Amino acid sequence: MALQLPPLALYIHIPWCIQKCPYCDFNSHAVKQGIPEQEYIAHVLADLDQDLPLVKGRSISSIFIGGGTPSVFSASGIAQILTGVKQRIHCTDDMEVTMEANPGTVEADRFAGYVAGGVTRFSIGVQSFQTAQLKALGRIHDSAEAIRAAKLAQQLPLKSFNLDLMHGLPQQDIAGALADLQQAIGLNPPHLSWYQLTIEPNTAFASRPPVLPPDDTLWDIQQQGLALLQQHGYQQYEISAYARAGQQCRHNLNYWRYGDYLGIGCGAHGKITLPSRNSILRTVKIKHPKGYMDISRGYTDSREQVEPDDRPFEFFMNRFRLLEPCPKADFSAYTGLPLSHIDKAITEAAQKGLLTVSDSHWQITDKGARYLNDLLTLFI
Repeated sequence: MALQLPPLALYIHIPWCIQKCPYCDFNSHAVKQGIPEQEYIAHVLADLDQDLPLVKGRSISSIFIGGGTPSVFSASGIAQILTGVKQRIHCTDDMEVTMEANPGTVEADRFAGYVAGGVTRFSIGVQSFQTAQLKALGRIHDSAEAIRAAKLAQQLPLKSFNLDLMHGLPQQDIAGALADLQQAIGLNPPHLSWYQLTIEPNTAFASRPPVLPPDDTLWDIQQQGLALLQQHGYQQYEISAYARAGQQCRHNLNYWRYGDYLGIGCGAHGKITLPSRNSILRTVKIKHPKGYMDISRGYTDSREQVEPDDRPFEFFMNRFRLLEPCPKADFSAYTGLPLSHIDKAITEAAQKGLLTVSDSHWQITDKGARYLNDLLTLFI
């Protein structure tokens, strides 16, 4: 079957942070001798130029500037990147431009400048409102700065904003987790990312693990937190994302619906569909800033084809993060495979109560969401 083009988005990675958090396994590097902002911007735009032939004639409907901490860049620097992007590729009139930001005072003062430069949505990394927890997580802001940043976002001409919040923190009890969530809800963000702290390999927490709450406590936090969010008008639409009506993150929806995205900047990942070659391409950029900005090497670390046999797992690994029904037609359109390719796995998933099946859609069940890994292994 012929591959069809899904929507296209753009991810831009800015790799620097003031300091590296002990739980973070993202490609981020602590600022030591200043940030080469102008040099990096030039390389990011050259990186985009290098990838543009892969998406000739296509438009982007969302941009996500992640990190690291993108708000260590000046407002003029972010505007320069966005202007450069718009000069190179067609952007839809209603394009969503999300930027991750740290609630620290210096960054918050720049928020208006970022909006003037083209940012339409902030994702503010609060993580907790409790001083002891913020220190344990290695965060450089305090509770007052987090509250101030959220209130500032409310006052700016933004389309939306998100608060990033964690639970299951070191020695956290149910009351502490729900107090954090209640405070976040009180700031009235249109979108909340609320997710459990996990210990990832190759992080400071992996080598010196903190004491985390027991599984029973984590389950109670999750269930009571979900009820609290629903009570205040937030609907869960993805494993760790909750939004008021119409406020889902468009960029993330595109990821989970198996859309395409260009990834530019240090260590950025991309996925591009090439129907003329019956190919889905995965790209990864050079991870370390010094190597990335070494012009003699180019920007790409790897380009790999997604083999047809790997496409079902990839498709459902993304699609079943979303709680919405999955159109059967999307599977064939975006993988190029017939539905018969996955008949056996779908039947088994339905028999186990992980999925329900209609004539046109698959719907992940509560059990399927809880045992997502078991569901996904059926497609390997």
